[in-house]
Amino acid sequence: MIHRLATRRAQPFPAVPVPPQPLELEACYRYCEAMARARHHNFPVASMFVPSRFRRHIWAVYAFARTADDFADEPQYEGRRASELDRWEEQLHACYHNEPAEHPVFVALGDTIRRFNLPITEFSSLLQGFRSDLDVHRYSTFTDLAGYIALAAAPVGHLFLYLGGYRDPELHSCVADLASGLAMAKVIQDMAADFERDRIYIPHEDLRHFGVSEDDLRSHRANPAIGALVRYEVARARALFERARPLVDAVGPELAIELALIWHGGMQALTKIDAVGKRILQRRPHLTSVDKAVVVTRALSWRGGALGPRVRDKIGR
Repeated sequence: MIHRLATRRAQPFPAVPVPPQPLELEACYRYCEAMARARHHNFPVASMFVPSRFRRHIWAVYAFARTADDFADEPQYEGRRASELDRWEEQLHACYHNEPAEHPVFVALGDTIRRFNLPITEFSSLLQGFRSDLDVHRYSTFTDLAGYIALAAAPVGHLFLYLGGYRDPELHSCVADLASGLAMAKVIQDMAADFERDRIYIPHEDLRHFGVSEDDLRSHRANPAIGALVRYEVARARALFERARPLVDAVGPELAIELALIWHGGMQALTKIDAVGKRILQRRPHLTSVDKAVVVTRALSWRGGALGPRVRDKIGR
């Protein structure tokens, strides 16, 4: 959904200029769009296949989550991460009480929340997940990791469906699986980079089972144990994607191709991860231009028929 498999960068992301006071709604939506475009992703946040009337609202949700995630991760917030997240949550609550927004993200997000009747619970869960990154750097079991993903990743999927008008519990269960599959792909993809930040998201029970030590991670070793661990985690992530497959078939034309892109993008990333295998700590896999073309082709083959109804709807207006 909004969270993508982004390429790990060596330099900080460029700052996006804050619009001048007084904060006007259109300028604030453009600010959120600029935030999304300033980050490199395997695929755009809200691609051309999303109807234009939805894109700005996806950008607003993205900007909220991206900023909060930056508070938990980016070096410039060291020493004040918790206070920045607290301030962000205060502004979220003010947004739901229709109080004047102090930040452009909340000007745009407030409009999106009111238009689509978005529940505060998903935003609060995201903040809870990002806060856990401040204190929890290891996970004993997959159940523990799944609990973290349910807070830090799945809410974005739920919000994406809410924007499309979907509140069916079965669809939301599928989107949680899709978000979890994407999160697991990123966990495997970023094993080395996460260890550099003293974080290990791969469950300790899995490391122990395959005989992988923290020293293996620290030394960026490439050995059969690492290879077996990667194959296991990739299989687990693929199972999550398969459980999410009915979602892509069920949604209407507005979100169909975008969800098919996300599904195939995640599966293609897992294929690349599997190919790297035991060298995952030495070589971070990423999607090439050819991979992206394959993903788009497969997504259009799956749900490309959704373009027809959308074109007919525009002609009929």
